Amino acid sequence: MSKTKKITENIYTVEKYGSMNVPVKIFASQKLISKMEQDKCINQGINVAALPGIKGASLMMPDAHQGYGFSIGGVAALDEHDGCISPGGVGFDINCGMRVMTTNLKYEQIKEKIDELLDGIYQKIPVGVGKDSDIRLTHEELDEVLKNGAAWAVEKGFGKKSDLLVTEENGYMSDADPTKVSPRAKKRGKAQLGTLGAGNHFIEIQCVENILDEATAKTFGFTEKDQVVVMIHSGSRGLGHQVCTDYLRRIEEEYPELVAALPEKDLAYAPIKSDLAQDYYKAMCCAMNFAWANRQIMMVRVKEAFLEVFKEAELNLLYDMSHNNAKKENHIIDGEKQNVWVHRKGAARAFGPDSPDIPDQYKKTGQPVLIPGSMGTASYILAGTKKAMTETFGTTCHGAGRLMSRKAASQKFTVDEVEHELEAQGIHIKAGSKRGIVNEAPKVYKDVDEVVRVCHETGIAKLVVKLRPLGVIKG
Repeated sequence: MSKTKKITENIYTVEKYGSMNVPVKIFASQKLISKMEQDKCINQGINVAALPGIKGASLMMPDAHQGYGFSIGGVAALDEHDGCISPGGVGFDINCGMRVMTTNLKYEQIKEKIDELLDGIYQKIPVGVGKDSDIRLTHEELDEVLKNGAAWAVEKGFGKKSDLLVTEENGYMSDADPTKVSPRAKKRGKAQLGTLGAGNHFIEIQCVENILDEATAKTFGFTEKDQVVVMIHSGSRGLGHQVCTDYLRRIEEEYPELVAALPEKDLAYAPIKSDLAQDYYKAMCCAMNFAWANRQIMMVRVKEAFLEVFKEAELNLLYDMSHNNAKKENHIIDGEKQNVWVHRKGAARAFGPDSPDIPDQYKKTGQPVLIPGSMGTASYILAGTKKAMTETFGTTCHGAGRLMSRKAASQKFTVDEVEHELEAQGIHIKAGSKRGIVNEAPKVYKDVDEVVRVCHETGIAKLVVKLRPLGVIKG
C-alpha cells in the first residue's frame, strides 16, 4: 500500500522509507491520484526511488500508469558515477515520440476531403503489425540509419536540413554504435523504416480549437482558429523492442544476484560504469536514430498525400520530440550542477527558455511540447518552462495516460460503439485492424484536459494551443 501525502495543490509525495534513497514526487490532481492508487504505478515509483545513485526524487507525471519496471510517466535522474541504466526505465518502444506539422490550410478547406486525405496517407505509409516498408535497405544502409538518424533520411531526399534543426537532438544521438545492436534486432527493423506500426501509434489530422497563449502560439506557427495541423506518433518499431529485450536478458545473465534482489525483475539495471550499461546505451541511441528517421520519412509522405489533394498546401515541421529515452544531462540538484542520466519513460522533455539544447527560434518561449489526446479527444501544444528545469529535470507528461489495459478495453467496448462515438463527433477513422480501434478507444484513457491542466498549474509546462481531431489513422 503506498503512503501518498498531499504537499500542495496538484503535488503529492511518498516520503522515504525502507530501501528508498529519495522520496517519490507525484504531479497529480485528486482525480488523477485516485486513479494512480488503483494500479501499481505508485509502488513502481517507490521501487525506482531505491535505485542506486538516484538524485532528487523519483518523479511521476500526471499521466502516470503501470508500466514495465518504471511506471509509464516515470522519471529518474541517476548519478554519472554511482548510478545505473535500466532498460525498463526507457521502455520497449525506444524513442516513441511525437512530430507535429502546421499547415496553411483551414478546416473549411479540407472538411469535405478528410477521407481522401486519410486514404492518400494510408496508401503511402504501411500501417499495422507486420507491415513492411517499400524502402529496401542493405545491411550497410541500415547501419547508416542507426548511426545518422533523421540526417540519413534527409540525405536520401526525405525532407530538408532545416527539419533537423527543429528535431530533438537534431534527429540523432552521436553515441550510436550499430555493432551493439543484435542481428535479430536489425532483422526486425530492416523492413520497417517508414512504417507507422500498431498499438497507440497514429497519424492524426487536427485543427486549432483554441489559442491559449497568443505570443507563444505565433512563435510556434499557430496563427488562427481552425488552422489545420498534422500529428504523427510512432517509434523505433521492432528494432527498438528487440534492443530492450536483448539487454534485459543480458542483464539477467550477467547480474543474476542483483536482479534477484529487486522488488520486480522488470526494474533490472546495469551499473553505469559497466560495459553492459554502456553497450545498452549505444544500442539505445541506434534505436532512437531509427525512430527519428522513421518519423522523418513518414512526415514527407504525409506532405505528399496533402499535395495530391491540395496543390497549395504548405506543411512545416513545428517540432519532433522523444518520449522514451535515457540521456546524460546537466541539471541543478540540491543547489549544484550535476551530471546525471535522466530516464524518461512515457514522459516528454520540456526544456525552458534560454536552454542551450533547444532550437534558436524557441529560446524565448521554451521548446514545444507535443501532447496527444486519445483518438476522440483534444490534443495540446505546450511549452517548456524554467520551473520544469528545476522541478522535473525539464520533463512533463507525454499524453493522457491509459486507464485500462488493451485486454480490458477489448472486453468492454465494441468496434461499432467506438466508431459511432467518433462519427458523432465528426471524426473520421481509418485503421489497419478492428482490434486497434477498440484497444485505443477514447474511454481507455484518462482525461487529457485534466492532465495538461495539472502540468500548467504546477508550472512544469505552459498551455499554448488546444487541438481537436478531424481524422485519424490507427494501426
